[in-house]
Parts: sequence; structure tokens; C-alpha cells
Amino acid sequence: MSIELFGYRISNRGLEIDLSSVFQAINARRKTFYMACANPHSLIIASKDKIFQESLKKADILIPDGTGIIIAAKILGLPCTKKIAGIDFFLGLSRKANRGKKIRYFFLGSSEKVLELIKVRIKRDFPAIEVCGTYSPPFKSEFSQRDNLAMINAINNARPDVLWVGMTAPKQEKWIYKNKSKLQVPFIGAIGAVFDFYAGTKKRSSDFWINIGLEWLPRFLKEPRRLWERNLKSTPIFLGWIIKEKIKQISGN
Repeated sequence: MSIELFGYRISNRGLEIDLSSVFQAINARRKTFYMACANPHSLIIASKDKIFQESLKKADILIPDGTGIIIAAKILGLPCTKKIAGIDFFLGLSRKANRGKKIRYFFLGSSEKVLELIKVRIKRDFPAIEVCGTYSPPFKSEFSQRDNLAMINAINNARPDVLWVGMTAPKQEKWIYKNKSKLQVPFIGAIGAVFDFYAGTKKRSSDFWINIGLEWLPRFLKEPRRLWERNLKSTPIFLGWIIKEKIKQISGN
């Protein structure tokens, strides 16, 4: 079950049902199931980037990873549950996996240091999960064919059940979209900053900010130069989208 918001199918089934869908895909192993995160900034960027737009529209699960998505849905009268942050999806899946049979994770993205910290913490937090591989890709805006082949081979040779990709949006979603058909893995999750949050190299906002819908604010105050476009430029544009859509609803057009 999903809502249609600005041309995107965004899941409103709740975290537990989404996680159950992932495990069904892992057990079936018939195709590669793909999860991405939707927030106001990603939808604004996607409106100017056709490949990114397509990658979000083709996601099997597009989670509402942004308070702005929930606010938009409520204003437009769409049924919605609540925000599901990428880190909550990652931890939820890991807790569920840790209670079952052995499952294999592969982490693609970030630095060797972050990947090593993730491996150590996974071993401590979720002993039933095996990190069967990690790969820190070269830091460049575009990967070469050789880069892509090296990543694909590393993943396929490791034979993971789950591939977590953390390269930041839209790079990670576009990479998955272009290479998904070559990957022999039942589930892929694009989770960006979750790598840093879980490794402890960046701190997630406290529960206070999360609960009042302002999780973004402490991050913005810490990294204003990096996040100004996301928070100060994309947010007004997204609000404009909501107003325009609401006017269309009221006028019946």
C-alpha cells in the first residue's frame, strides 16, 4: 500500500510491513528488491534529474524519510503513517535479521575507516549477521566502467543477502538503478548518511528533535555550508509544490 505524492509511490504501510516485504524478497530470491528514501530535497533534485527521478519511481519501497513528506500528505488529505528514517529502516531490518537464520550483509560506500567501524559494531550488536564484504569506492563524481566492474564483481563474489549502499543521494540511487540488473543480491537499500550514523563518525539528532519533526535542524547548524541547499533552498520550493497542489484540489482541476 502506498500514497501517490507528486508522481511518486511512497510507502504508507509502516515499518514492520515494509520489513516483512524485504524478508519475503530475500527468501524468494527471484529478483532484486530495492529500497530508497524520499524527502523533500530528493524530490526537488529528482525534478531536474531524469535518471534520479526514474530510480526513485522504480524503487520497490520508497520510504517517507522526511517530515516534509508527512506534512505534505496530511495537507493534501493523503493517508500516511509516520516518517521512517533510513537509520530506523536499517536498524529494524538488522534486529529482525538477528532473530532469524544467518544473513549476509555487504556495505558499499564511505571510507575504509567507516566501513571497519561498521563491521565491528555489527559483530557486537547483531551476531547473527555476517558482514561478508565491504567496498570503499573511489571518491569521484562519476565512476569509470572499470570502477563499476570492480564493485559489481566484489558484491557478486561475496554473495550477500543484503547490499547497503551509502554514497549520498542522488549518486547512490543512480548507481543502483544503472547496475541493479548485474547484481546477484535479493535486496538493496540506499541509505546514505546511515553509514556515518551507525559507525559513530556522525551523530544523529537527539530524540527531542526527532519527535518534534526537526531532526534536520541540529545537523544543519553543525554543517550549514553542506546542508544549506537542502534545507534553505529545497524546502521553500517543496512548500510551493504543496500549495499549488492544494489549490488544484480546491478548484477541482
